[in-house]
Amino acid sequence: QVQAVESGGGLVQPGGSLRLSCATSGHIFYIYDVGWYRQAPGKQRELVAGISTGGTTNYTDSVKGRFTISRDNSKNTAYLQMNNLKPEDTAIYYCHARHSTVPMFSYWGQGTQVTVSS
Repeated sequence: QVQAVESGGGLVQPGGSLRLSCATSGHIFYIYDVGWYRQAPGKQRELVAGISTGGTTNYTDSVKGRFTISRDNSKNTAYLQMNNLKPEDTAIYYCHARHSTVPMFSYWGQGTQVTVSS
């Protein structure tokens, strides 16, 4: 069964860092684009960062310079390094994998909570 499992969330103080991991299984990871999304209470889920099969990355403006998305195809895992965290970053973070050429094949992780608070 195809699945994506996020880990690494938690409670941190403003200015702190977290590294989220998205471990996938049951698919050919290297042909999937990966996105990290987040959803705060009462808000739409938004794309935070994405990385293509070719390594091209993109970020929403609010996290540019602070977050870095990466992937390790040998481990079937994607990462989101989050530095200089702000209270506004508080949300549930979800990993999404999408087949690069057949996008109907896409999968969501269960989410991991990130809370930034003093």
